[in-house]
Amino acid sequence: MNIRHCLTLMAAMLLACCSSDNEAQAEPQHTTDAMTMNITIDGQTRTVVLEDNTATRELTAALQQAPITYQADDYGGFEKVGALGRSLPTSNQHVTTQPGDMVLYNGNQIVLFYGSNTWSYTRLGRIGHESADDLKAFLKAGQGSVSVTLSLPESAAVSSPASATKGEEAYYSLKGLRVERPAKGIAVKKGKKAVVAP
Repeated sequence: MNIRHCLTLMAAMLLACCSSDNEAQAEPQHTTDAMTMNITIDGQTRTVVLEDNTATRELTAALQQAPITYQADDYGGFEKVGALGRSLPTSNQHVTTQPGDMVLYNGNQIVLFYGSNTWSYTRLGRIGHESADDLKAFLKAGQGSVSVTLSLPESAAVSSPASATKGEEAYYSLKGLRVERPAKGIAVKKGKKAVVAP
């Protein structure tokens, strides 16, 4: 009886260990870790789920300094386009966009789609929306020029980022955001990946 009880207990512990290992391996695939930013038009804010590329990394680095506001206008009856006021690196691909897509055109213009178009763009992300009508209302489709503000979510924003001075320890999350005191998970320290215990 005692031996069977011990064997059952050992088997349960082994299964628990295997299960937690599998969960730990699957964890990086969760979509909740996706980079996001906010887009605000006329006091209304939506979340943009960003692609992982050099353009979005540079954009989020700029947004750590301060939000970016630019003017966007209707074009072609299917998009709002505006000059970002800076250039971002491109990785253009011939794509057919869908409503909600945010892309980079010519390296310095952001295009927000409420319709569809086929062209060579660098994908930036997708604007969260409930329906085509909701998206058109948010983008003020067909209503002319709008002021667009891009910002990081409060949890990701860094109030006063600064480069690490010589001898100073600086940690960054895998999203490229500076972390003052990493508590758990994975962080990058001076160009090397450092695993921080949970």
